[in-house]
Amino acid sequence: MDSSNLLPFLTGGLVATSIAALFFRSQTRRPNPFKTIPTKTNQPQSMAGKVVVVTGASSGIGRAIAKAFHDQGALVAVGARRLERLEALCLELDPASKGTAVPVQTDVTDAASVKRLVATAESKFGSGVDVLVNVAGVMYFTLMKNCKEDEWTQTVDVNCKGVLNGFGAVLEGMVARGKGHIITISSDAGRRVFPKLAVYCASKFFVEALSEATRRELVGTGLRITTIQPGDCATDLVRNNTDKEALDSLGIKADAVVGEGWANEWSVLRPEDVAASVLYAATAPAHVAINEVLIEPRDQE
Repeated sequence: MDSSNLLPFLTGGLVATSIAALFFRSQTRRPNPFKTIPTKTNQPQSMAGKVVVVTGASSGIGRAIAKAFHDQGALVAVGARRLERLEALCLELDPASKGTAVPVQTDVTDAASVKRLVATAESKFGSGVDVLVNVAGVMYFTLMKNCKEDEWTQTVDVNCKGVLNGFGAVLEGMVARGKGHIITISSDAGRRVFPKLAVYCASKFFVEALSEATRRELVGTGLRITTIQPGDCATDLVRNNTDKEALDSLGIKADAVVGEGWANEWSVLRPEDVAASVLYAATAPAHVAINEVLIEPRDQE
């Protein structure tokens, strides 16, 4: 091609490509079939009187989240397998037994059990669930070559199916009401992969994909979907780890709180830190979606 004709040729090609790209985007952008349009305000949303359900609430992050919402005036239903701990928590939150905190024994791996938790909350409080916080989870440090298949299965059952069961228990009602917020405690391991946590990381990548795809599907419905991605946090998440080879290689103690023996105040989060990030997402103005929050200790690598 003659060099004098090259510039018009290239310019014409770029224009045509740009027009084609714009046409493709216009064709793939589906019309919004939903009518809910939130009234914009810069004010944080109040949690007073809101119905909040928290799974995994018997200890650690879940317990801190339940307390944070209740302190803001929310009506809180807490679920976990250890009923006596839930009852103690509700007595602490609601010592006068005014009915602002309800314990419900729950196994998140059982869809019917999670639905009972939600139904109990809605019956006791007389209103649909406004916020579901999926917290229940397990984490096993283990080398894949050691084939801890029972731990793999439990990780998938709790971290993946448990979250799915939470979504399944509230989505229909939230969509029908045109409002609601599902917040799931994910992990920084849902953003990057850590050795000796292969299955755990996979489970958190699942949570991230599930949440983001659901959020995109529900644009315009009035719902919000959020993942909170904590780094190292002082919980008992590793108490049931059995792969001594993996633990020893990392200098982690079995049957200990995360950070015990190696962490300081700058290298490990407190459950209350994570709870504050959940509350930040939940109380954002109605037109604001906090889709992801990565929260790590200042000195975590």
